[in-house]
Amino acid sequence: VSDLSAHTESEDTCNDLVASGRDRKPNALVQVAVIDPHKQHLVSHACTEIVEANKDPLFLTGVTFPSEYPASPETLVKLTVYDAKDKSQESRSTLPIVNHLCFFCLGLQSTFLGSATFSVGDLLRAKDERLTLSLRSSDGVCAAGAVVVSRLKMGEMEEVDVDHITTDIPSHKVKAMVQYTFLPCLCLPLSVFKNPVCKVYRFQTVESKWMLVREQMEECTLSFSIPKQLLSLYIQEDMSRVQDLRELGELSPHWDNLRKEVMTRYGGIINSYQETLAELDKITGRSFKPSCCKAQKSLEFIPINLHTQRMRVTCPRKTDAFYDIVTVGAPAAHFQGFKCGGLQRLLSRYEAEKKSTAYQCIYYSPEHTAKAQEVLSTVSLLQPLITSLADQLLQAAQEHSSPGLRDALKNLSDKTEQLVHTLKDELVKSALLALHAARPGYVSKNQKQTPVQGGQHQGHIHQGSDQNQSPVQGLPDSIPHHKEYDEEEWDRVWANVAKCLNCVIAMVDKLQEEDNSKQEPLPEQQQLADVITSHNPGDWREQLHPPVTRLKECVMEVVEKAKRAMTFVLLQEAACSIPQGFFLQQRRDVVFSQALAALACGFVMRLYAGMQDKGFLRQLHLVGLVAQFESLLSTYSEEIGMLEDMEVGISDLQRVVFQITEAKTDDLSDLQPLVCGRRDHFTVEVPLPRLVFQTLPEEIRGGKPLRVFPVLFNVGINEQQTIAERFGDISLQERINQRNFEMLEAYYKSLSEKQPDVISLPCFQTQTDIKELLETLGQNVVTKKKKNVEILWIAGTICRRLNGIRFTSCKSAKDRTSMSVTLEQCALLRDEHQLSKDFFIRALDCMRREGCRIENVQKNIRCRKYAFNMLQLMAFPKCYRPPEGTYGKVDS
Repeated sequence: VSDLSAHTESEDTCNDLVASGRDRKPNALVQVAVIDPHKQHLVSHACTEIVEANKDPLFLTGVTFPSEYPASPETLVKLTVYDAKDKSQESRSTLPIVNHLCFFCLGLQSTFLGSATFSVGDLLRAKDERLTLSLRSSDGVCAAGAVVVSRLKMGEMEEVDVDHITTDIPSHKVKAMVQYTFLPCLCLPLSVFKNPVCKVYRFQTVESKWMLVREQMEECTLSFSIPKQLLSLYIQEDMSRVQDLRELGELSPHWDNLRKEVMTRYGGIINSYQETLAELDKITGRSFKPSCCKAQKSLEFIPINLHTQRMRVTCPRKTDAFYDIVTVGAPAAHFQGFKCGGLQRLLSRYEAEKKSTAYQCIYYSPEHTAKAQEVLSTVSLLQPLITSLADQLLQAAQEHSSPGLRDALKNLSDKTEQLVHTLKDELVKSALLALHAARPGYVSKNQKQTPVQGGQHQGHIHQGSDQNQSPVQGLPDSIPHHKEYDEEEWDRVWANVAKCLNCVIAMVDKLQEEDNSKQEPLPEQQQLADVITSHNPGDWREQLHPPVTRLKECVMEVVEKAKRAMTFVLLQEAACSIPQGFFLQQRRDVVFSQALAALACGFVMRLYAGMQDKGFLRQLHLVGLVAQFESLLSTYSEEIGMLEDMEVGISDLQRVVFQITEAKTDDLSDLQPLVCGRRDHFTVEVPLPRLVFQTLPEEIRGGKPLRVFPVLFNVGINEQQTIAERFGDISLQERINQRNFEMLEAYYKSLSEKQPDVISLPCFQTQTDIKELLETLGQNVVTKKKKNVEILWIAGTICRRLNGIRFTSCKSAKDRTSMSVTLEQCALLRDEHQLSKDFFIRALDCMRREGCRIENVQKNIRCRKYAFNMLQLMAFPKCYRPPEGTYGKVDS
């Protein structure tokens, strides 16, 4: 009875079924319902797939009672066998009603054949944990066959052959075998994954043995928590940018007007993001965004239909295997639309236009603005760190600790040298000169008669002479003027930091030399006298205090100048961006938010799955993980804009690193991943319970940043892709696949340098060498072949072989994604677990008709039909077509 807290699953078979008509064989299904003990009425739970035109059907779909289901020994379960007929009638009005219960959602008429009822307690008490029950007709009088109910634990499944399952029974009778499996929950953190949907199947292997397969699909709380954290960081970063602009000081009227306009634009973004965040804070209890809400303004930062899916396989004489995948709608700005294209096209066009319209400001390339952001981020991080390390040095001097002094000095030297190296960049120097030229009344030596109100471009900014020369002559007293800017001043400022550091190092060496000279062996009495008359321990601190203080002052001065210079670069970039650049930044923020939520979900899932795998953990901290995004978008109409958004969003994930931390407590609230950083660099901290954290390698526990290498492969499969291939342009898809193949190849090269001594990759039955798979993938991405889905299959195989994270996307991760996920799962069963060829199509149809993916459709649009019509499916590759009766054009 204690096992009732775990998952419960069942499977069914029937023999010698008789249809209502003599000239046809029955289309059999078994429906499972639970009798509510309080209200005494049936509550539909699940049903098997339909086995068509077969008098001896063998059902592959089982029934799962999840752990949260209120089952007890007194729980009553009713099994009902039906003959589903008139398949052409798909109107929901034809659904059969039994005890006010709609039990079948495919729109088929059905004929009742027989039913049986049992309690869970009866099953647990039964000999060999198996019950044999009689099926009864609708009047409860006539016997209609027998039902065998058995209990089975996944992972402990016995070898069962077909003859055992389909034992002989009287002619024209029914037999259904129902297997209840009590399973432990998957080891996924409840703080992140919730609302599981479980399905179970049994499939036959090539050796006529039986494997047990279980799907579990879950929502991810990161769908909302990651975007909300990002919005807070966006607001914080933009408010900081506004403050930096205010602190630029007095500017000429031209630049001051630009500054005011830029600050107004930032203010608009801040207000918009604050409103969105307030709306998201009102939402409680939701863990996913349905596809019908993809264009909703208040939810634009939330990924569409984000779910995890895990397939667990139990085979005779083989260890259980797990296969994970994350499904999510393509990260794209649906609310903003795709009339003018997506991010990739818009950004390219924007950069070209910005160069031609940069007459009002100094144009900086994207590389320069990215460098400015990097310098700002680095100096903002290093300044407080250097100050803290300087204080630690003084504390070690106060304690008269030579080892502490050496350690603090080493850390201080490393960070100070890093700061100096950052500030030596020529961009900082040129930006300071540009800022000086933007001050009121600036006059260059070549323009002494007319004050310059800001340069037109970099070529218009002239370098001044020595700062000590005489004031500018020939100007009326009423015109403000000042000395020429000394461009060498900056070199002296940052060089002073290095000089101050050298002074600190020299003082520490001197103190330690003096201390060492006093440590020479002396008679015992003399040593005692020296201790009594020794210098006050505060002497070291007093001697170190002046050079350390000077170092801190120099660092403060150089950081302030550098921040103003880089802020001025970003002001110019923003001024050239009005208004299009701000709109694009908002679009990029939206797309990145969706992409990061999906990546964080996949990382957490992969981390927990590989917690006991030492080879995986070594790979994680030595090289990082590949995250392979599979996209099924077409390169036509709106979907080409979605793909352009997705390409940029996935590429931006290269700015993200992960860090494993020890949770403060084991409470669920303390196990939520946290995001910190700014747009040019984000860190996702993943807290683990203390006992779990202590098992990790020292490098990971030490906080080493863990990299993820995102790659994207796209192959359109629908009717719009047919139009694009015949009459349109598929160069975007070709470029994406070629570029990301090169990135995947580079990742494997870096990984192979660590193998096989350090990293061990997982073993698969298909022993094709990864290098050979890469060669095949490389050939496919350059081959001119329509709807070459082999690119996706090979890329997915390489990802799994490399211990990577798998993602699958289409517009809403509902229909095409479902076809891809089920195909991938059945291919894994075939290639890795010897699924019989005769069962491949049946298994595929079974998963698509009754599995987790049709439940996903139901969650999104409240209808159990994939949004395809017959004409669309004619354009699909055959293996991506759902079984009849599971599709129909619906609003999504």
